[in-house]
Amino acid sequence: MKKYLVVTLMAVVFLTSCSVLQQAGQIANIVNCKFRLQSVQQLSLAGVNVQNIKKASDLTIIDGAKLAAAVATNQFPLTFTLNTEVSNPNTSAARMAKFDWILLIDDIEMTRGTVNNAYNIPANGTTVIPMQMSIDLKKALSGKSADAIINFGLNLAGAGNEPTRFTLKVQPTITVGSYALTYPGYISVTSKYGS
Repeated sequence: MKKYLVVTLMAVVFLTSCSVLQQAGQIANIVNCKFRLQSVQQLSLAGVNVQNIKKASDLTIIDGAKLAAAVATNQFPLTFTLNTEVSNPNTSAARMAKFDWILLIDDIEMTRGTVNNAYNIPANGTTVIPMQMSIDLKKALSGKSADAIINFGLNLAGAGNEPTRFTLKVQPTITVGSYALTYPGYISVTSKYGS
């Protein structure tokens, strides 16, 4: 019985250390991963779908009235899905337990948060992470005129003369054993959308 207990304990220690070593290897894997902003979808400004608006005249009278009414209130909500692609060039999987993020649009910090879902990125593969964004432009663009806020929102949909620059800063966290290890600093990814 004593011999069986020793063998069992040795097996548990070996398997645990293998698991910890495998998790520790994921640190290097996540560092080598490439992040890319794949797309912006379901872009809605104050409840108006502006995904396919190319110029202000594409708005209906009702949509224009909704936007004007929203600017007159205390909130001007912008919602969209930001699809972030993570590519893993490694020969083994990478795993993020969670990640903190900061979103900037045209170099203005809009919002920040944490994705608490764990994601596995397969070896030599990619994973797309859909991130639901909700921003109050009135708050984010505090001090700007009503026209500036509407123009900013329409520019996101491509109705302006300049493309909109999205920058996502990501700080991944992995777990090794019972310890959470957070990447030192942020990984910045920038893409332009629109005109």
